[in-house]
Amino acid sequence: MNVKIKLCGMFRDCDIDYVNEAKPDYIGFIVMFPKSHRNINLETALRLKKRLSPDIKSVAVSVNASVEALAEFALSGAADILQLHGNEDADYIARLKSLTDVPIIKAVKVTGFADIERAQSLDVDFLLLDSGTGSGRMFDHSLIDKKRITKPFFLAGGLTPENVRAAALEIKPYAVDISSSIETDKIKDREKILATVSAIRNI
Repeated sequence: MNVKIKLCGMFRDCDIDYVNEAKPDYIGFIVMFPKSHRNINLETALRLKKRLSPDIKSVAVSVNASVEALAEFALSGAADILQLHGNEDADYIARLKSLTDVPIIKAVKVTGFADIERAQSLDVDFLLLDSGTGSGRMFDHSLIDKKRITKPFFLAGGLTPENVRAAALEIKPYAVDISSSIETDKIKDREKILATVSAIRNI
């Protein structure tokens, strides 16, 4: 079993130092979403990307952003993957894919399996199953019917350094995704980052 790890919401140079030490598979930058204290602009994303180990892929996470502005994060090299966390539809995704060929993750607010079915009909590479837009709450994992999911998926929502191992063993997702629970007072916590990666790597 090889569950991958995404740690989201990096916005400081030291955050990158922490993940370079921990070695997750992916890290996320929150972009064009000023409601988040983790929001960064393209210039900051480029600077952090240059500091990031080449073994770790960067993901630009956005909510209903301009297609052209989001594509720029991929075209500039700031992001290896684009993650859509809003109401982006098939037309939005087609326009995005016409501008860049990087993989796309579509987040799904899971209230029933129908939500997953609708999302996996879209032309995206991965799904991210969550309880909401960064709510930090866990959804009912019994709503996941792996036999009917046709795309690899990231599991998010309410995961912590303490429960992520059990969730990964139970659900067996492609990857787990954690953000708020690896923070202390709204900033990334080195020890929590290291503990999270260690919990998954030891499976």
